[in-house]
Amino acid sequence: MLEAFVFATILLGFFGIIFKKNLVMKTISMDVMSTGVIAYYVLIASREGLYTPILAQAEDVTYSDPVPQAVILTAIVIGFSIQALMLVGVMKLAKDNPTLEISAIEESNTP
Repeated sequence: MLEAFVFATILLGFFGIIFKKNLVMKTISMDVMSTGVIAYYVLIASREGLYTPILAQAEDVTYSDPVPQAVILTAIVIGFSIQALMLVGVMKLAKDNPTLEISAIEESNTP
């Protein structure tokens, strides 16, 4: 059931990128899709029976791998910086155009 919600989040963001015409909505849709992908990665990486090396007191247990955690933290930071860069681009476009609709921006910038 949780996987279905995660896939719905990814698809919602994907279709938002494709079908929304406002640049701010496209940026938000990209963030929603990125959040869904990160949630799916966390869902796959969290398995039953894995212990944190610091908290486990047993001798013969399977420890969790810290590399996926580092990858997820890196993905979150990179996603945040890309979103900030996209919003700066949208702000620069907003200075020159009265609207943020893609069709209106294309019409005003074509020769």
